[in-house]
Amino acid sequence: MAGERRTATLEAPYIPMWKFKLRIPFVHYRFEWADYIQGLVMCAVCLSIIPVLQDTLGMPFEVALAIVILNGFLYLWHSFLGDPVVPGWVTPAIPLLIAYCVTFPMGPERMHALIAFQLMLGVWCLFLGATGLARTVIGLIPRAVKSGVILGAGIAAIQLIFKEGGKFYSMPITISVCALVALFMMYNPAFRGWSKRSASIKLLSNLGILPAIVAAIVIAPLVGEAPFELKWGFSQPAFGTLWTDWVPWGTLGWPSFMMYVKSVPLVLAAYIVIFGDAVQAQGIIRDADAKRPDERVDYNPDRAHLVVGARNAVMSVMGPDVSMCGPIWAAMTVVTYERWKTGRESMDSIYGGIGSFRWGTFTGYWLLPIVTMTRPILPAALSLTMIIQGFVSVYIGAREAKSLKDLGIGGLVAGILISKGAAWAFGAGLVACFIVYAMDFFRGDTTAAPLWAEDLQRALDAEADALAGETPGS
Repeated sequence: MAGERRTATLEAPYIPMWKFKLRIPFVHYRFEWADYIQGLVMCAVCLSIIPVLQDTLGMPFEVALAIVILNGFLYLWHSFLGDPVVPGWVTPAIPLLIAYCVTFPMGPERMHALIAFQLMLGVWCLFLGATGLARTVIGLIPRAVKSGVILGAGIAAIQLIFKEGGKFYSMPITISVCALVALFMMYNPAFRGWSKRSASIKLLSNLGILPAIVAAIVIAPLVGEAPFELKWGFSQPAFGTLWTDWVPWGTLGWPSFMMYVKSVPLVLAAYIVIFGDAVQAQGIIRDADAKRPDERVDYNPDRAHLVVGARNAVMSVMGPDVSMCGPIWAAMTVVTYERWKTGRESMDSIYGGIGSFRWGTFTGYWLLPIVTMTRPILPAALSLTMIIQGFVSVYIGAREAKSLKDLGIGGLVAGILISKGAAWAFGAGLVACFIVYAMDFFRGDTTAAPLWAEDLQRALDAEADALAGETPGS
């Protein structure tokens, strides 16, 4: 079935199961080896949360590695259950969660705060997905607020790297060079032109930001910003210690009722970011759809919320994680869809791309040569994905705005998000939309021409179709 020919509206084959669409590698889609190989090295980005877990929670490296591997297994659920994105962290909310956790003393109390928060976040997302309210929530939020949340999330991701004491200053040369390499390969029109004329350059472009990670492994030792290490064998995650000392059903115990109550404001703030990620996923897929009429991609917000909710709930009791379980890894989703857009020869189905990539990252966690080789450049790997996400979030957020008024309110929301947090930003955005648009609160600016050329063309086409359908005298 993986090689089955599809009509213009046919989805990749699947097994229906409630809101899910089960797809098995090699059975329902072709395994994409280019994406798998990229995942082997890109696991460095997932591993880069380990120093954050060590610093924030006091975890040993091997325990933090076990959490990364467990999270990596849950990443596979998205392609398996029919969610057409590369999943990742709730990246912009990580600084908010770190700030919340450090208000509690290091030890059991801090772990209880993290467990209560992540479990509440999981239950909230499961509720929205199961009831179908996720689609309603996304549809009811004004475009200006959506634009601002995504814009602010992108800027916050970049700020995390470049703020005083950020990761950039630990490896400035490596991070600068690798970020420029990644942006050049992903968006430069000259490079795109070369890839059409050269098979070798096309192969390189299909690897996404993998060349930038490889460049970091080479450049960092050359400029003295990190050593080069290589050991053979398999990694040794400490699952036993994790499930004895760091989970609620072990010696740690369960959080008190008040811990769950205290977590509610942060859960709502983190959900705003998750909501923004869901909107971003829709935007990426919408932009790519026109390039591949041979495969219909079904993105269902309810399904995404169910998978994200289940992952967070499982992680809260099996391996609490400050990176959280988000609906999209924006940088790699864009890279995967960019390759998918080039045609079936490059990628038969989008599910093959995202599934194969995540199988690659999961494999990479277990291979000691990859873990030891990438461990010294983990700050660069984290910085690279944050910078790409920031780039993507800003242009997707701007595209979400349909008028200059929308964009102005979006800028207001973005600024407040960065300075005061997501809850303040969301509230201020709703108030601003009510003041500016009044009775058109949900529709936005109905008098202005569309802000973007594509939207204007669609509006003109719709108007032409409407006129063509009129009967004489109507």
